[in-house]
Amino acid sequence: MLVTVGNLGLRILSNPIANAVQKILSGKYCATLINLYSYLFLSVMAGIFAFTGNVNPFSYGFEVFCYSALAGVLCTLGSVCLIKALHYGEMSVLAPLNSYKCIVGLVIAFFILGEIPDIIELLGVIFIIFGSWFIFDTVDEGFSFKLLKRKDIILRFCALFFTGCEAVVLKKIILLSSVSVCFVLWCFWGFVFSLVLMFLLKIKFELLSLKDISKTLVIAICLGVMQYSTNVIFQRLDVGLSLALFQLSGIVSVFFGYKFFNERDLVKKIVGSIIMIAGSCFILL
Repeated sequence: MLVTVGNLGLRILSNPIANAVQKILSGKYCATLINLYSYLFLSVMAGIFAFTGNVNPFSYGFEVFCYSALAGVLCTLGSVCLIKALHYGEMSVLAPLNSYKCIVGLVIAFFILGEIPDIIELLGVIFIIFGSWFIFDTVDEGFSFKLLKRKDIILRFCALFFTGCEAVVLKKIILLSSVSVCFVLWCFWGFVFSLVLMFLLKIKFELLSLKDISKTLVIAICLGVMQYSTNVIFQRLDVGLSLALFQLSGIVSVFFGYKFFNERDLVKKIVGSIIMIAGSCFILL
């Protein structure tokens, strides 16, 4: 129990720290380049971790290989979309929107699996929408369809979709292998597909300054801590419960946005975040 609580605390704190540094760098470099540097450092750290911990991720079968490659694609797309969203929008607005991942899951389950939401789940949807009204009331467009035309909102929902799918795939990899193997493969494939994305988008590689390289190293460390702690939690808890608990990082992100980027309406955003977290709990628990 203490291990789970400790990893949950690391997960809740590390993600907003990584996002804050990503937002800082997004003003100078493209999202794909930032992501490439981050996963380069992650791959190096994962290689050291695998060597010293005697972890052999390539001893598993083709199924694990395929699932880990899929996770690499999803995490790369999700990360790049999130960094781009942070560049265009406010961290304190975008982070709490992660609660909409629960609604996306309900919609997918309805159309693909034929699952009909119960009263508690519908109540959760209402809470999430009501909470997001508090958040969106702090931007010029307000809570309206005009929001769907904003680049930051579109990219945030794209990131939400990719990372939501990734969470399910990661859980499958952990069940087929282990927490450590899943972590090493996630780092490796994240770097591979970051390179592929650079090539496909024809983005020229750029050498960062030493100061900015140190910032990407901070991102890598935070993402590494976040992902490993996520894997540990996925091993002990259901994905739904885990995702509900992860929503607490939205409150930390709201505070970071206010503290480091001078984003306004702190109280209203915190209230909205708490309501959305409650909605997520109704749906996922």
